[in-house]
Amino acid sequence: MTGGSVMQYRRLGKTGFTVSEIGFGAWGIGGGYWIGARDADSLAALHAAIDAGVNFIDTALAYGRGQSESLVGQAVRARSERIYVATKIPPLTQHWPALPGDRVQDLFPASHLIKSTEQSLRNLNLDCIDLQQLHVWRDEWLQDKSWLQTLLRLKADGKVRAIGVSLNDHEPDSALKVVTSGVIDAVQIIYNIFDQSPAQALLPACIRHDVGVLARCPFDEGGLTGAITPETTFPAGDWRNDYFKGDRKAQVVAHVNPLKSCLGFEARTLPELSLRFCLAHPAVSTVIPGMRTQAHVRANTVVSDGRRLSDALLATLGRHAWPRNFYD
Repeated sequence: MTGGSVMQYRRLGKTGFTVSEIGFGAWGIGGGYWIGARDADSLAALHAAIDAGVNFIDTALAYGRGQSESLVGQAVRARSERIYVATKIPPLTQHWPALPGDRVQDLFPASHLIKSTEQSLRNLNLDCIDLQQLHVWRDEWLQDKSWLQTLLRLKADGKVRAIGVSLNDHEPDSALKVVTSGVIDAVQIIYNIFDQSPAQALLPACIRHDVGVLARCPFDEGGLTGAITPETTFPAGDWRNDYFKGDRKAQVVAHVNPLKSCLGFEARTLPELSLRFCLAHPAVSTVIPGMRTQAHVRANTVVSDGRRLSDALLATLGRHAWPRNFYD
């Protein structure tokens, strides 16, 4: 870590891990659905993040078919700092999200859990995964403990240190049972100014049961940065062409413009406001924005300075919630 870092750290639930408030979301550096990532820039961003005090990186086997994991592993192996690496096992069907009627034994059979974990370890070229997650989840799967037994076996074998689940988009209550059961160490959720729904039930449950929280999509895939306009275009093949299809860009502008009145001493930019909103909740262990460039890293990591938004501003932001699902 370089001198002068402002990074703050929090407990990741009962894992005992002490992780940076700002983590590194590594979906975008894997290529695939995100167009334009270059390996040299991605590695530079990873190293800049670690220099700034980031010690938690979230990736997945499905990100660029292992390319993200490979880059993460390359960066981590080159450093002397303790870096916590989280990854995810994709459903065997390769279908997101999990749907009603999907059976856990079909999406996450034992052989698939083991094979995916071993492949991730090869991609990362690391001896152990700090946090292994199921990439989709439905609470009815708690009735069948086969997935849990396999993950606990991987943990006993020293291949995994902690286990968690990544939740379906905008469905925070779909993990209330697994959180209260005490069998997992962490959950990954969408949590941002537009989608504040996790704060109603899930986040309080995570506090009560000491389950770590990874807050993803703090910028709503770019919408909350203020950079999206009706004229914004994305490269051919980039998944954001679907996310912001139709009149969605105009809808985003209509909801983002009123947020600008909240800027001032407590947060000077929309990205800063968005990150500070996530960090304001005590259940959140780390926020994992995507950071494909060193400029992104610098802008995001300086927000972890120990300052918290006032209750008055948080109350105002509460009125900017926007329930909707662009992932459908």
